[in-house]
Amino acid sequence: MELIKKHGFHFKKKWGQNFILDKNILSRLVNGAQIAPGDRVVEIGSGAGTLTRSLAEAGAQVLAVEIDPALIPILAESLEGLPIPVVQGDVLQMDLDMLTRRHGLAWPYKIVANLPYYITTPVIMDLLEKKYHIDSLTLMVQWEVAQRLTARPGTKEYGAITLAIRYFTEPAILFKVSRHNFNPRPEVDSAVIHLQRRGQPAVDVDNEELLFRLIKAGFGQRRKMLPNALQAVEPGLAKHVVQHRLEKAGIDGQRRGETLSLEEYAALAQVWQE
Repeated sequence: MELIKKHGFHFKKKWGQNFILDKNILSRLVNGAQIAPGDRVVEIGSGAGTLTRSLAEAGAQVLAVEIDPALIPILAESLEGLPIPVVQGDVLQMDLDMLTRRHGLAWPYKIVANLPYYITTPVIMDLLEKKYHIDSLTLMVQWEVAQRLTARPGTKEYGAITLAIRYFTEPAILFKVSRHNFNPRPEVDSAVIHLQRRGQPAVDVDNEELLFRLIKAGFGQRRKMLPNALQAVEPGLAKHVVQHRLEKAGIDGQRRGETLSLEEYAALAQVWQE
């Protein structure tokens, strides 16, 4: 933190800046990302460079991405002597495959990040939906978000994002992190999660876009039974038609969307497509 003070840096709420203080947690995060010498890593939100340095010391070839221009001179000093390119900008406005190629990182590469709470879900879904050459994502996220990403059907945490994550990856919570390990201290605890990218999606569907429309509709109005909720997929579609499609997919029309598994949504998507 001395380097931050030296540069007169002020934390900005708009970017959700909470830096990790505990070196043991940094070590556990690097281990959780399964970093081996020669691995290629894109670190999103490099902050003051403490995690960046830990990744490099584990033998990774690192590309650091940081949105706050005020942190760039701090990173330059923090990472002095290490061959780590630092790119300033918003990862949501970047093409990571193009960026890694430009900086000489071979594919596939790993993502490691301490993500701001306010933008966790948009960043994760952007990285997965763009079909980048990502091997895995190891992320520090809000504890409640970690629970949602790994939830089981029928639980209050289970939602559309749960199924999207499971479709693209194999998710796991690695460990919980107390709010006391950050500066400034956030109001909630965090967790490190590992999302291992699947070679193929978890379910086989002909129309991926339709699958996610069904999921969105199923979770859009949790109190509604499926025949009512799924009418939103095709405005004007008769309820008895939806009921027939549910029966053909082997799904009880008395159920609600939050009780269906990814496999059941996939079966329904296939029937709907036909």
